Amino acid sequence: QVQLVESGGGLVQAGGSLRLSCAASGRTLSSYAMGWFRQAPGKEREFVAAISRSGVNPTYADSVKGRFTISRDNAKNTVYLQMNSLKFEDTAVYYCAGKFDLSSVTIAIRGSEYDSWGQGTQVTVSS
Repeated sequence: QVQLVESGGGLVQAGGSLRLSCAASGRTLSSYAMGWFRQAPGKEREFVAAISRSGVNPTYADSVKGRFTISRDNAKNTVYLQMNSLKFEDTAVYYCAGKFDLSSVTIAIRGSEYDSWGQGTQVTVSS
């Protein structure tokens, strides 16, 4: 399994931006489809965004579409989540996840499809 470590979370005012990073070690990230999930207090974990091994087919939850962008740099073994126009309801712990995938173009939106998870990074948006 690949080991994943998120960073970049913090406190930001509504309307602001943050960029989350997810650094991989142990195995090359290029073998993994990647995703971002989040969990707010008292709520279930929810899908945020996903990207294929090759970087095509980025997919987003409706709640973040047009505001968040997922990207990857396989040479740096890192996946990013650029979050713009942040809202109070974006407050959550954000997790990156990896799915070993033989296909270079498929993505996964269910948490159960992923086999590696990071420890999470807190994002707090003040209203």
